Amino acid sequence: MGELAISTNIVEEMRKAQRASGPATILSIGTANPANLILQDDYPDFYFKVTKSEHLTDLKQKFKLICQNAKIKKRYFYLTEEILEQNPNMCEHMGPSLDARRVMMMEEVPRLGAEAATKAIQEWGQPLSKITHLIFCNSGDMELPGFDYLLAKQMGLDPSVKRVMVFQQGCFAGASALRIAKDLAENNKGARVLVVCSEVSVAIFRGPCHTHIDSHMVGQALFGDGASAVVVGSDPDPSLQERAWYELVSAHEMILPDSDGAVRGQTRDVGLTFTLSKNVPKLIANNIQKILEDGFNPLGISDWNDVFWMAHPGGRAILDMIDAKLGLKEEKLRASREVLYEYGNMTSGTVLFIMDHMRKKSMEEKKATTGEGLEWGILCAFGPGMTTEALVLHSVPITSKTPIPQT
Repeated sequence: MGELAISTNIVEEMRKAQRASGPATILSIGTANPANLILQDDYPDFYFKVTKSEHLTDLKQKFKLICQNAKIKKRYFYLTEEILEQNPNMCEHMGPSLDARRVMMMEEVPRLGAEAATKAIQEWGQPLSKITHLIFCNSGDMELPGFDYLLAKQMGLDPSVKRVMVFQQGCFAGASALRIAKDLAENNKGARVLVVCSEVSVAIFRGPCHTHIDSHMVGQALFGDGASAVVVGSDPDPSLQERAWYELVSAHEMILPDSDGAVRGQTRDVGLTFTLSKNVPKLIANNIQKILEDGFNPLGISDWNDVFWMAHPGGRAILDMIDAKLGLKEEKLRASREVLYEYGNMTSGTVLFIMDHMRKKSMEEKKATTGEGLEWGILCAFGPGMTTEALVLHSVPITSKTPIPQT
């Protein structure tokens, strides 16, 4: 029994030694978009031209209204008119084209992710060799080996880097990746976790369809391409000029009741098809109170105007419904609306764009903290399932020595 007790004590001491002292923090952020930019006002003409559907005048007029109502200024795309001319099957509504799409994604997804990751690492200021873990998010494809492997090789990460691939989760995957990164950072002393979300709309681009206006056509008006990356770690080292922007305090996930089939995607010969119910905004708004209470009840917070918001802008209607349901002040979802306006919905990486946008705005407006002057905040995202994923954030004070992030 004595030897057993000694062994138990040794295991316990080893376990404690492996844990970090403080919470996981966001140490840096980087974002990237493809070079091809299309203004939303011009997109209906582009879309119906490249899909050779200009004769569908009634449908084009409906699509123009959908684009206008989305409250998006511009979006970035990997796909260009030249690429689509070389791949006419992608411009049909039901044209077999999965192989061509996969070739494009295997090239562009890791490339765009590496661009965002490089920016995050440059801001962090430490060598690549100090990255201990890699989490990669993508919703468009499945290959072996995955995008995590391709990115690690492309960037020259240490061969011993511990990798996690998050795929087929859609818009809430960015929040899921932060939850995983939090667990890794807090349970592995000295860990520095690189989180990369890279999404291109290659998988979903298809020609118009009269019978699926609410799902297919809305998606064509909403999604854009982008990649975002963060470095996550506990116990920032001041001697290395490591700086925390946000602390990841707690993580919460919930499958929404009575939401089966509300958002669903399926990989087919024609690419990634998806269905989107009109009830999605209402489902999210009616259930978001529960996940907020789970996160903030321990802090004694019940007024949702007392916290800063990083809400995934799945679409304008979702933000409007959350605003109305919770009685939020106009400025609460400002960061989400401005990112939607400038980029569209970039799936998993959008919440990290919002985080980057908020910290920069906070500094420009000389706020007390990176959370628009507030101490506590919520990062939340929504996606297939339907699932809501949320993290409670603690904002870090801004001082005269706080470095200004490079755009």
